[in-house]
Amino acid sequence: MATMQRLQNTGLELFYAQGYYDTSIDDILKKLDLSKGAFYYHFDSKEDYFIQIIQNLLARKIYSTLIEPIEGHDNPLTLITKCFDDAMETAVHNEMDYGCILSNFLTEFNGKNEVIMRHLNEIVTVWEVNLVTTLQKGKFNGYLDRHVDCEAAATFLMSSYFGVRTLMTSAAPSAKKYRFMSQLRQYFKSIEAKSVNS
Repeated sequence: MATMQRLQNTGLELFYAQGYYDTSIDDILKKLDLSKGAFYYHFDSKEDYFIQIIQNLLARKIYSTLIEPIEGHDNPLTLITKCFDDAMETAVHNEMDYGCILSNFLTEFNGKNEVIMRHLNEIVTVWEVNLVTTLQKGKFNGYLDRHVDCEAAATFLMSSYFGVRTLMTSAAPSAKKYRFMSQLRQYFKSIEAKSVNS
């Protein structure tokens, strides 16, 4: 189990840093100090290896970073604000940041590998459904204005998060995070229920 964890963690690091198509089996074997026979004992192919990484690591990482923190019955706008703030703070302090890992892989595989895209899109769908449900609960509990389109708000939140994480890979990630969070708070003020504003 520990070996499989090491194989998958190392693979995720390599694919995140170099991209799937720019990472060869030889790169993986060298980084892991592993023989081809040992690799193929555990995995049928590079694609199988990557899919297992998606299912076992990436899905859990997205769940623990972007889904679990917004579950609950508190004000969803407060929960989402804290969730995004915490997720981006980790990136601010990571010199090896290459953007949102899920967004990067969606971009890399779009139109190139339907099997992997299906697995990645499952993660996106779970995040989207969770955001919509959280916003709908907030609307029902009187935190959001009754006219808010929760599906549209979720799409906006997801795409803006993907975008800012990409922008944070260049200069001044802390400043970009600050500006994004400031505008996110302004957006949330515009969709709050009027009684919450007062």
